[in-house]
Amino acid sequence: MNRFDTRISRVWKHGVSCSVGLALLSLAGCSPAPKPASTSTESGSGGTVSINVKKLPAGQQFSGFLKDYGQLKANPALGGEAMTFVVPDKMKSLRRYFAVIVDPVDVYVATNADQSLLPDRASGAVAGYFRHALIKAVEDAFPVVDTPGPMVLRLRSAIVGVDLGGDVAPMEGEGESALKRAIVLEKVGVEMELVDSVTGERIAAAVDKTNLGAGAQVGSVNFSRSERFAEAKAAFNEWASRLRDFLDTEHQLTGEDATKADAAYKPYGH
Repeated sequence: MNRFDTRISRVWKHGVSCSVGLALLSLAGCSPAPKPASTSTESGSGGTVSINVKKLPAGQQFSGFLKDYGQLKANPALGGEAMTFVVPDKMKSLRRYFAVIVDPVDVYVATNADQSLLPDRASGAVAGYFRHALIKAVEDAFPVVDTPGPMVLRLRSAIVGVDLGGDVAPMEGEGESALKRAIVLEKVGVEMELVDSVTGERIAAAVDKTNLGAGAQVGSVNFSRSERFAEAKAAFNEWASRLRDFLDTEHQLTGEDATKADAAYKPYGH
């Protein structure tokens, strides 16, 4: 079993089936939002959607994808360089929500990369795979929906630091799916936030600079079907798994809440 695929599924503590909220990881911080550079597309069951492709600002510590990074604090439970935030108000906590909308993923290209060499179909494929990994990581505990409403969250996410490598030798049968230049994910981080789908209020957020993609490259639009790019798939799956870990941690009852849950638990009606 791939080392990145072992943490996708979790069981809630005390058997409590609370409504679950997502949270995030990334490579972010406080910085002015960069200007949009281009738009790509991602194809899926819901049709073709736009993918925002932007340049990582030069000389900035963070990407600017999130509007506010000041609330984030180091999260030792996730390890690495993860920083997270969860709204402290219990009336607005993740446990109040029962479904989530997963938005198309934004892509931030590395500052020194020549963005003109990154074709739309390549950025769309990378963003599409990560979105698929996020959905697979949470859908068994938190239904994914398309329509905003009360008790529904919206997950915004970005892949930050995508770079370009050298020429790629296409394999037999790849045809039009082959890319001329490799997409390098070695220094990629992820940024995400969960907001109320109706009000837009932030409920949770996270950034993570932890390097998960050593050796990870993409050389084909259909990279998910090729063992050559297994490290790239593993990196995206691990980011999604870390999201699920954060989600599970935030829904584990502790203190007074755990005591109440134990007292209320009466198996077989006793």
